[in-house]
Amino acid sequence: MLDLLVKNVRIARPNKRGLKKVDLGIQGGRFVRIEPAIPDSDAKRVHDAHGLLGFPGAIDAHTHVGIYRHPHEDAPSESAAAASGGVTALLTYVRTGSLYLNMGGSERTFFPELLRQSRGRYHVDYGYHVSPIEGGQIAEMDYLLKQGAPNFGEVFMFYGLHGLHGVSDTQSRWLMLNEGDHYDLAHFDFICREAARLQDKYPALAPYIQVSFHCETPEILRAYEHRIRTEAKLDGLKGYSAARPPHSEAIAISIVGAMAHAAGLKRVNILHITSREAMDAALACRTAYPDVDFGFETTAGHLLLDTDCAQGALAKVNPPIRSRADVEYLWERVKDGTLEWVITDHANCPLDQKVDAADADNVWKAKAGFGGTEFLLPGIYSEATRRGLSPNRVAELVSWVPSRRFGVLNKGDIAEGFDADLALLDPNETWTVRAADSLSQQGYTPFEGLALKGRVKTTFLRGRKVFDGGKIAGGMSGRYLKRPCA
Repeated sequence: MLDLLVKNVRIARPNKRGLKKVDLGIQGGRFVRIEPAIPDSDAKRVHDAHGLLGFPGAIDAHTHVGIYRHPHEDAPSESAAAASGGVTALLTYVRTGSLYLNMGGSERTFFPELLRQSRGRYHVDYGYHVSPIEGGQIAEMDYLLKQGAPNFGEVFMFYGLHGLHGVSDTQSRWLMLNEGDHYDLAHFDFICREAARLQDKYPALAPYIQVSFHCETPEILRAYEHRIRTEAKLDGLKGYSAARPPHSEAIAISIVGAMAHAAGLKRVNILHITSREAMDAALACRTAYPDVDFGFETTAGHLLLDTDCAQGALAKVNPPIRSRADVEYLWERVKDGTLEWVITDHANCPLDQKVDAADADNVWKAKAGFGGTEFLLPGIYSEATRRGLSPNRVAELVSWVPSRRFGVLNKGDIAEGFDADLALLDPNETWTVRAADSLSQQGYTPFEGLALKGRVKTTFLRGRKVFDGGKIAGGMSGRYLKRPCA
């Protein structure tokens, strides 16, 4: 007997053309039968999808669950929000220092505590990417690899002189560095060299061992923020974008290319590309260093918002939201496949932390980052299909490519043997994004008022219904993804 039969689904499979109406037989948490018609009598439970689109569960491969609240506090609400949008796996970038667990020291202490706090707190499956911050943590990358965290990052290239929210002279204390440690280009170089060594040491794992970079140049940010704020000609999101200009991304990307090549590192990710200048630099690196496999991602925020966003300081994020011209350019690179996957960079920054209550419109006082994982699939589906992309292409952008890139090999497709992660989406429902409707505890959204066409109605995680009828269904059954997952 099948555990579950999902009938009358038009599945949008990656790497395929068109939609195919099928029944899905699920047993032991996996798809085991995909056929035109499966008798109801073959299953213990039956769910009729009534012709809705079926997407493989989305994989939000770049999030920051636990950054502004401790992980065990943040995970329940933010993973519930993820499930409501058809996301069935969250991969979070973490590090020691202030934020997250607010602890420094060895990864052998930090990482087990992170897993302990995460256990039983997620409505969807979850995994972690870890960035070595202290010099001694580079020697622990082998340990992290064996714990199922083969992607080392997010390496924040601007942290040396810049804090998360602006210029800072207290970085060593904020990052909880030991005396003699420096979070700088030399540190990043050593991370690349250790990752390259691990690729040679573990050839079977080499395709999943990689370093991921947040590319902004701290000296440029420091000087330009001072200039923009002193001149006082620009404010709001346009001022913030000018204070962290696109060429700062481009310079940092160029450095990453040269550094990875010199280290012999075969796999690098350029995270959340926001602009034409950044994309041009990334493509130049790909041409100059064919020995390095560069992965290129962008975010739903940078595809759906621009500097005229009505939410102003609530849309502050690093790197910044850019101009409409950059948004249109990014979509062209999505359409031609240059930008390979889309994520949200979800960071639940509650309203009471996000802005200064007495000066809420002041972008310079606002904190960086915002949530939005629940809008990954519906937001990208709505805008991508409006621009002529197929639902199959959407499945590639938010499910298949991140699953292959980050070693979540049991997810990303609707096929026999894969985890039965399924998002049922009504392609004809038009709706307006309202923070009041979100399951996140953020309390606002920079996507407020955005009109979308296509809404997730039901989400299954490994064959278990986790979201249905506008509500979470079942308990927190998310599992840790020790990557690569066979």
